[in-house]
Amino acid sequence: MKLQRRSLLVLASAAALGACMESKPQFKSVDLTGADYAKDFQLPDVNGQVRSLKDFKGKAVVLFFGYTQCPDVCPTTMTEIAQAKKLLGVDGDKVQAVFVTVDPERDTPEVLKAYMGNFDPGFVALRGSPEQVAAMAKDFKVFYKKVEGKAPGSYTMDHSAASYIYDPQGRLRLYTRYGSGAQALADDLKLLLKEA
Repeated sequence: MKLQRRSLLVLASAAALGACMESKPQFKSVDLTGADYAKDFQLPDVNGQVRSLKDFKGKAVVLFFGYTQCPDVCPTTMTEIAQAKKLLGVDGDKVQAVFVTVDPERDTPEVLKAYMGNFDPGFVALRGSPEQVAAMAKDFKVFYKKVEGKAPGSYTMDHSAASYIYDPQGRLRLYTRYGSGAQALADDLKLLLKEA
């Protein structure tokens, strides 16, 4: 009888302790909460308006560095973000994709507008000077490099293939690797939107 009572006390204590502890969300992406980099940006959009995180307050922001002539990684990533928004239903309106071009030489405002329109007309593209893009990439720990092609004047851009995700308060929260899939992204965005 004493042993049974002691077992019940231990179970009750464990339950009470569990209730007191704050449970952390179980993200599928890498949790960067509290990171001391990639806190903000200031780059012009395709209309020349300088944008920063505060412009998207109240929305979860998925930020990706890429370029429009990318053969696979960029269109796949942008498609996954668009699909994740759809999977969220009405909450999809609380998600903002931001595409930062690492190829401002070829990615003119017109090209970027058309490219974003292929995925979601609400997606925002940012295009800074080569110096602005380099400074932002350094702050975000993003790699990119021009790779000369076989034909004169042709080139591709090697670049990091992951996205940064900010919560609706504008805080950096997640790093999602390329190819994680729309469902995993939607699940993580749903958790962030629930916190808001």
